[in-house]
Amino acid sequence: MIERTEKTEKSSRISSSAKAESSTAKAANAPLANEWTEAAKTNHRELEQQRSKFSDPIIVMLIAALCCLLWGSAYPSIKLGYVAFHILPEDIASKYVFAGYRFSLAGILLLLLYRVGFRRRLKLSGREWASLSILGVLQTGLQYMFFYVGVANTTGVKGSIMNATTTFFSVVLAHFIYKNDKLSRNKVIGCVLGFIGVIIVNFHADLLTFSFSFSGEGFIIMAALVFSITAIYAKRLTSAIDVMMITGVSLLVGGLVLTLLGLSLGGRVTHFTWESTMNLVYLALLSSVAFCLWNVLLKYNKVGKVSVYNFLIPIFGALLSALFLGETIWEMKNLVALVLVSVGIYLVNRVNSLQMIKSR
Repeated sequence: MIERTEKTEKSSRISSSAKAESSTAKAANAPLANEWTEAAKTNHRELEQQRSKFSDPIIVMLIAALCCLLWGSAYPSIKLGYVAFHILPEDIASKYVFAGYRFSLAGILLLLLYRVGFRRRLKLSGREWASLSILGVLQTGLQYMFFYVGVANTTGVKGSIMNATTTFFSVVLAHFIYKNDKLSRNKVIGCVLGFIGVIIVNFHADLLTFSFSFSGEGFIIMAALVFSITAIYAKRLTSAIDVMMITGVSLLVGGLVLTLLGLSLGGRVTHFTWESTMNLVYLALLSSVAFCLWNVLLKYNKVGKVSVYNFLIPIFGALLSALFLGETIWEMKNLVALVLVSVGIYLVNRVNSLQMIKSR
């Protein structure tokens, strides 16, 4: 009995000591827990502020328009780059090297800004590296395999208008993937009008003879389809990975793929002058800025709300191609196509505005 009593007392002392230590630990960790809670609340507030800012219709319109202006300028810039680097129309391998240099440089610039400018660590898990590598191979590598060849085999005006199919693909895909981004009557009408505009631009000036090249206009459409699919994939990645990291890594990976592919096929880009170098640097900056801003918009908005602005690319592309390449834009088919595309933008944005007013 005495031994059992001693054991009971000893157990009681140990239990009391453990409780005391636990209370002390909780008291010591309380400030730390409060700090974590406050940090979480602060991060949540900052996220909500960013969401509010980048979801504002005016901000979305301005940023999306800037991206489309930059992408529209790529059509004349790429064609001028072919001339500056002495790349012949049939030299597909060198076109891939040219594209690879552009996107590799764009990715490096973004990652340097991320690491040095914002002082953030380039740290990703194995799964995240794999996801971004897939995005880079598809969104940058595969898309621009089609795009660079397509641009070489059509005019800048025609190619930029053909690229409006990106919006059509994006809006339709979003309807089947997202529950809150469904097609409406105005969206359907807007996309159909834009698509009709794309068809019209493939006719000759008399609007009777249809002209379509698979390695030209066809490749532009394929590039638009790849971009639409990968934009949705990129949107999913933004929920867990920083947008700048996503853009930088995907551009770098895709650029390396294009460079290695072009070099393995015998391509070379060697005629570096002040003019050709500035052309390459501009294209790299264009890519890094446009893709990064576009991914930010996709992070905070519905795909359909953002992708509709892709209809602006043919307008900017056609105007800039006419300005820098001397291509004609004043043909009836081009004007009709641009009007239809512009009306398509208005209709889709009109339905978005009405929905926003009703939800307030």
